Amino acid sequence: MLRLVGKVAIITGGASGIGKTASLLFAKEGAQVVIWDLNEEQGAETVQMIEETGGKAVFQKVNTADYGNVIQAVSHVVQEFEQIDILVNNAGITRDASLKKMTPELWQQVIDVNLTGVFNCTKLVSEKMLERNYGRIISTSSVVGLYGNFGQTNYVATKSGVIGMTKVWARELGRKGITANAVAPGFIATEMTKKIPEDVISKITAKIPMGEMGSPEDIANAYLFLASDDAKYINGTVLSVDGGMVG
Repeated sequence: MLRLVGKVAIITGGASGIGKTASLLFAKEGAQVVIWDLNEEQGAETVQMIEETGGKAVFQKVNTADYGNVIQAVSHVVQEFEQIDILVNNAGITRDASLKKMTPELWQQVIDVNLTGVFNCTKLVSEKMLERNYGRIISTSSVVGLYGNFGQTNYVATKSGVIGMTKVWARELGRKGITANAVAPGFIATEMTKKIPEDVISKITAKIPMGEMGSPEDIANAYLFLASDDAKYINGTVLSVDGGMVG
């Protein structure tokens, strides 16, 4: 049985990586998927892949860090689909540097996308969810948001912040039929991690009790679970998908 039939899902950063995998899975499960991303070429490719398998999807070029841009994007979704049931705050960037070397520019770039972008999308989409007393908000944190990581002051700040915001939203929106949860991925095998030297990968996997990195599908499946009615009484939680790195 398809778990998202009749649902409209917005997935930020849905054109590539984990977001792309989630977009494909949500469409397979019956959702009409709206991909918000800055990469038009990858967005069009993902939409085409979904449509070739009988799914429904549209792409919108959206800068989630731009409040006005998100206002317009939400308006377009409501005009086309008349509802928004699911928001997956998946978009994120890294600009790593030690505290000594981190510039205000590197700090702000990550804050703008990973924290302010999540706020912008959730504030504006939740307003539409409140009109129907239904919604599923899923935001991507990280295992490093729980225990920190060298050279990631900005990234860790945002991923810890996402957890805090999620817990606030769960309290504020829960009585209105809207759940808010976070997923904290561990080290996931994506195009980005393929660029990491093998000796570094070996050190990373040695710290994972399951002995290997996760796949994008592992995270997409967590998103799907939290977006489905199977998780209707789960609210304000942080689901770690990390192979046991955080006990």
